[in-house]
This record gives sequence, structure tokens and C-alpha cells, in this order.
Amino acid sequence: MSERLVAFPPVCREDARVLILGSMPSVASLQEGFYYGHPRNAFWRILAEVFNAPLPSDIESKKALLTGNRIALWDALNACQREGSLDSAIREPELNDFGALFTRCPCIEKVLFNGGTAHRLFMKRGAGFLTGRRWAVMPSTSPAYTLSYERKLALWRQALVEHYESL
Repeated sequence: MSERLVAFPPVCREDARVLILGSMPSVASLQEGFYYGHPRNAFWRILAEVFNAPLPSDIESKKALLTGNRIALWDALNACQREGSLDSAIREPELNDFGALFTRCPCIEKVLFNGGTAHRLFMKRGAGFLTGRRWAVMPSTSPAYTLSYERKLALWRQALVEHYESL
């Protein structure tokens, strides 16, 4: 039997404008103690390139990259059973309290789902929170999702830059 895994708290400022929502931290992320810890996950590299920032190398610089650009980061799940890191292995999902997050961060205007599983899980309890907000299902930054890095970067750049240019 797999062990019960518990996710991280959200990273956010009260005036965050964009929420990026993953599914559940990978084994590497849980071991590192922060989001997107697998060295082949493109998440931090993509954000650094989009915002023309240095690639963050520690948790504090990762948090600064997010909060400095008014991005909130969280996962759809608070906990689950899972062997390994694949979303397809998730069992007994426990969803996060999205009401509390949107109350804490009322300025969120756009939700970007880091992959289809994050979107599917969120919709089980959070669909109403998308009313009046723009949202998009983005290509997963996981190395398991085989779209080229260049294509992932272009799509993420479009979604983020488009949002900030509209402010």
C-alpha cells in the first residue's frame, strides 16, 4: 500500500493576479520540500525565461519569482495516496480548500492549470471559482509530458504575457 502524501501550502500574496495550479507534488518535490523539485521539470526554467529573471536555485528565490510577479502557486490536492509521481497513480484524492484561497487572494483574475489532471481535479470542487475569471489548461511542465520545451515555453509565455499586457 502506498503512503498518504500531503502537499504544500499555497505560495501567494494577497494581491496575486494569476494562480498556477498543479495536481500534487512529485516525489522529488516532496523530498526537496517545495514545488517542482524534479530537475527535469521545466516549471522554474519557463517562469524565469518568461519574466526575464535568473533561474531560481533555492526555495526563497523561487518564492520571490512567484510573488514578485503576483503569481500564486498551489495544487489541486491537499493529500492523496500515490506510488511514484505519475498523476495516473493518484488514489483517494483530498482536494484543497479553494474557497479559502480565493478569499485570501481576491485579485486573482486568471487560473492556469499545469496539465489536464490539475484542471480535472479542480473542477470537482472549484468550478464556481472560475466564474468571472479567465482560465486555461496549460501543457504540463513535467518531463513525463513529451511536448517539446520550446512549445511549452511558447504556450506558457503567451498565457502569462497576454495577461500582464492586458492590465
